Amino acid sequence: MTDFLQLHFLTFYPPSNLNRDDLGRPKSAIIGGSTRLRISSQALKRTWRTSDVFKTTLDGHLASRTQRIGEVINEHLLAAQVAPEKALKITREIIAVFGKPEEEKDKNPLFTKQLAFISPEERAAALELADRMVADAKFDAKKQAGEILRRSDTAADLAMFGRMLADNPDYNREAAVQVAHAVTTHKTTIEDDYYTAVDDLKKPSEDAGAGFLGEAGFGAGVFYLYACINRDLLRQNLGGDDALAGLACAALVEAAATVSPAGKQASFASRARAEYILAERGTDQPRALTAAFLKPVGEAEPDGMMAASIKELTKLRAALAQAYGDGDGPTAEMNIHTGKGTLEDIKAFCRAGV
Repeated sequence: MTDFLQLHFLTFYPPSNLNRDDLGRPKSAIIGGSTRLRISSQALKRTWRTSDVFKTTLDGHLASRTQRIGEVINEHLLAAQVAPEKALKITREIIAVFGKPEEEKDKNPLFTKQLAFISPEERAAALELADRMVADAKFDAKKQAGEILRRSDTAADLAMFGRMLADNPDYNREAAVQVAHAVTTHKTTIEDDYYTAVDDLKKPSEDAGAGFLGEAGFGAGVFYLYACINRDLLRQNLGGDDALAGLACAALVEAAATVSPAGKQASFASRARAEYILAERGTDQPRALTAAFLKPVGEAEPDGMMAASIKELTKLRAALAQAYGDGDGPTAEMNIHTGKGTLEDIKAFCRAGV
């Protein structure tokens, strides 16, 4: 039976534009016939992966998603006094391990065409391989691909969020963490902020108009976020390192609870922390609780939208458990409005049993 860790968060964001669409407006979704604000899972995962929480908790175990590994290798070879033409040739042979190189005639011949998730150990192995190719002109980089790519097992974010290498599928990593798009629990209206910028050096004798006129969309609301961690797969992706898997789970829950997406923060300062967290552990088939908000939480709720959202979420969980005869695995809860639980309690729960 697969061991899952399911995480549910309720967070209130004030007026904000955390995740924009192609028109610069807050992303949205239609749920239950009403418009909700939305934050994409891609935006959330990048926010967490690049956060200080991850950098501190998982120091030395974070990969880089880049097209530029060739620049690192080439600079290493040039610093070792390798001739530029030879350095370029060696670099292009090695980066082919991670993805198809750009054409040599292109602007960036040291880039791969695709972004690749590369662990610190893989980066170090690529540099070692470059040195060996300098010493032995007959050394074949492609035959050593496995020597490089099997070193991904110490990168926690790679293990959590996965990797696809089209040219080396044996070294793909299935993501151990699934993240839903965060959506508001209630109806929302995207509003427009009309703003101006004034030229500080404009003279009173000139016109009184602004130097710039602009418009930006924004919205506010209580967001529900769901994430599911396949802890068995996480352990497998990390080469059986239970301690690192536990740290990864703790880092994920802390980042999700405390780190806000960076979109338009300078304009809205819309930083927030989760006000409610529910963590579930066990072998039951995972399920999100988004359906609790299929009927949007109403504006006239006597205890406010956050309390009503918590009530609806826990009510649906109980109903599903009764109907399906599951949901009796261990749980941990944090509710800042009732004083129940702490973030440290949730982190300890997420680390336990890994």
